[in-house]
Amino acid sequence: MRSTTTAAGGAATGHLWRLLGAAAAAVALGATATTSIASASPASTAAALREVMFVGNNWEGTADVINSRGDFAKIGRINVVPDKSQRLAEIYLNPIKLIYFLGIRSGPGEGHDQLVDDLYSTPDGTALVASRPSFADVVSVDLATGKLKWRFPVSGYRADHMAVSPDGTKVAVSASTANTVHVLDINTGAQVGSFATGDKPHENVYTDGGRYLWNMSIGNVETDLDSPGWDWTKGDRHITVVDTSTYRVVKTIDMRARLDAFGRSDLSNAVRPAVFSPDSGKLYFQVSFFNGLVEYDVATDKVTRVKTLPKNPATSDDRTTYVNDSRHHGLSMSPDGSKLCVAGTMDDYATVVDRASLQEGPQVPASKPYWATVSGDGRNCVISESGADQVTAIDFATGRKVVSVPVGDHPQRVRLAHVPAGWTGPAA
Repeated sequence: MRSTTTAAGGAATGHLWRLLGAAAAAVALGATATTSIASASPASTAAALREVMFVGNNWEGTADVINSRGDFAKIGRINVVPDKSQRLAEIYLNPIKLIYFLGIRSGPGEGHDQLVDDLYSTPDGTALVASRPSFADVVSVDLATGKLKWRFPVSGYRADHMAVSPDGTKVAVSASTANTVHVLDINTGAQVGSFATGDKPHENVYTDGGRYLWNMSIGNVETDLDSPGWDWTKGDRHITVVDTSTYRVVKTIDMRARLDAFGRSDLSNAVRPAVFSPDSGKLYFQVSFFNGLVEYDVATDKVTRVKTLPKNPATSDDRTTYVNDSRHHGLSMSPDGSKLCVAGTMDDYATVVDRASLQEGPQVPASKPYWATVSGDGRNCVISESGADQVTAIDFATGRKVVSVPVGDHPQRVRLAHVPAGWTGPAA
């Protein structure tokens, strides 16, 4: 059974995070150089690769590898925390790290350690690269041996969402307590760039063939000051756009003014999961506390449409009950740009939305769906059901469920990846 946050627990969490803020003021936050764990095996460009999906089981610290289409059957499993004992020893010997570690557990982790958030494969398919929130790092795990190839501790005390450049050579990771995005060489873990963001950087998206990188900051989601009157306490929330040749900021976008101009001053400006249309002309995104999505026109710099999706009658109107302020969290688009797939996290359903009309299709019941992506063949939306420990495929054409596949404890991010042909798991 999943844990729930009581009012007393929420107050305790708020107090703990205030302690975190005081602790952070007492220390300098900075990136630590990449630590090489083991020699990387020579890349074999001729090696045959198999397209798969990585499913990050956040509370378990594992990644399930499943077929990327068809039956979505499980192929193997990877331990993303083979160094868990070493990391815990370091944390418990450092009072500041321990405060943050326990704060992550009682806050964003809902009483659990967050051991794997985002995850991708290297271009040659020899390693899994994952962000680990509770350990505040990014690691590369050798798919043949299960051992770490490299480790990069992020600035501050928590790692979050990532994105891989279109050419597959770089990975960007949000360091959420340091308001920084690090960009790393995906093969070596060496930092090739970084930039400052708004408060609590979250989603990262590459555009224009990798020329630009967009980061969305979501502000302070760990507090219970969720009523609109307390919105000012949530911090600086905006989109940061950088040129990836220099990692200099070329534009910042605060959706507050755009939403106000559209007549939706009631909506939060904390941009959550986001997806671009195929021509990069439109940005679709979810915001905190809202059961729906927003359409933003890049060229005119305006919000053009807002879609409110059905509410589950069983879902409370008490905002403090929404996990990390996210009413709906998970958004993907069919390859042809005609359909959107929405994960209605707190409303326990997913639905396919026609992009032209913004009319939703049938509701597919789902237990706390936390992410949405696209299958390898582009036919299905794949959601993670964190409340049922499974992933579910939904047909873009019909909006109907195709299949559900069991995975590990609390799946969140699901990403397309590659492994060597014939791979079934690391050697024992």
